[in-house]
Amino acid sequence: MFPTLPLITPSSGYKVNSASVAYTVIVISNRTAGLNLFLPNMSHSSAKPATLAIHADNTVNKVADVAPPIHLSTTYRYPDDPNLLTPAAKFKGDIHDVDFVYPRLASPNSTRFETILTSLLKGNALAYGSGLAALNAALVLLNPQRISVGENYHGCHGVIDIFKKISGLQKLGLDCAPEDLQAGDVIFLETPLNPHGTAFDIDHYAKKAHSRGAFLIVDSTFGPPGIQNPFEWGADIVMHSGSKYFGGHSDLLCGVLATNRKDWFTQLYSERVYLGNNMGNLESWLGVRSLRTLELRVQRASQNATNIVSFLNSALTESNPAPGSDAAAIQTVLSEINHASLQTEAFVKKQMPNGYGPVFSISLKNAEYAKRFPSKLQFFHHATSLGGVESLIEWRSMSDERVDARLLRVSVGVENWEDLRDDFVGAFRALIA
Repeated sequence: MFPTLPLITPSSGYKVNSASVAYTVIVISNRTAGLNLFLPNMSHSSAKPATLAIHADNTVNKVADVAPPIHLSTTYRYPDDPNLLTPAAKFKGDIHDVDFVYPRLASPNSTRFETILTSLLKGNALAYGSGLAALNAALVLLNPQRISVGENYHGCHGVIDIFKKISGLQKLGLDCAPEDLQAGDVIFLETPLNPHGTAFDIDHYAKKAHSRGAFLIVDSTFGPPGIQNPFEWGADIVMHSGSKYFGGHSDLLCGVLATNRKDWFTQLYSERVYLGNNMGNLESWLGVRSLRTLELRVQRASQNATNIVSFLNSALTESNPAPGSDAAAIQTVLSEINHASLQTEAFVKKQMPNGYGPVFSISLKNAEYAKRFPSKLQFFHHATSLGGVESLIEWRSMSDERVDARLLRVSVGVENWEDLRDDFVGAFRALIA
């Protein structure tokens, strides 16, 4: 994407230590200073994700602080020197070329956040005030006549239904016939799927969409970087509810879109200015803080979830468990487990080579068990949402009227997995005591 240029040492005295890296023009200050520098761009660096999460935004840091400062201002002074005043220019596709004038255009915190996300997602990223705001922006961009969608998060269906009311959008099933799709239509795939944590074949749906001139949007919230890369399998736009794993501490709302089409990125940015669905300054700063530990958190939580699922599945499938045993208690209460780690399709391991995600669902023998189960746990908060360092469980009927009343969604955190396992066993036993 970026040309390889020889070593450049700007007149400011900033020195680059590599003789052959990718460069792009980056504005690291607002019009008060009027300083543009050629600095190394790490968006497509060969550095690994854990390194990029900590260093990808080095190029947009204009202060000596090692920890990024919080910028809360909603407006920025123009230069005092009239000779430095330049009229506003049309956005040309690089967020780093945007001067800091007003936060709907760009701000120091959001620019850092989006720079890191671009490096991790392998696509040009923009942040929004929520995941649903991001989906709305994608629909405004593509303005499809038809959208093929599966169960998906109920909030996304709410956005689609509003868009349907405004535009006449036709909603089709995820497995509609390819002939039902026309050029410019959209397949909207969520994988892994909320609330089950089960995976769908991105490559299959990408080929289906592209065979008809349609586009594939992948909601990869349950499969953050390190778990899967939807672009690798043909996605046109990747969406995340960044409130979950990008935030990771249950303290910010955020949505993200990424694309490798520059014309789409340019239009998304320009439309965001007028839709006004930007991420806030403080939330952007929290996002930068959180991305630093993204890989550590996701890997730990994903492995924890896989361990717990494996334990529960072994207990559930054990033949003739001894009376009074853990397996006997579990079989008395538990009827089903859903998680990508239990799927046998060949695409799952290829698509998710480093883990299967931290979310799974369980179904209990009756709705009363499901309603009471969360209150028997010590280390799982009974709450909606997911993706934080703490483990959560939700009787899903509390927030989604579509689901079976016996279903519980489990979001596993970074605690010791054996403590979480034992907590589950204790809750199963308490229900039948």
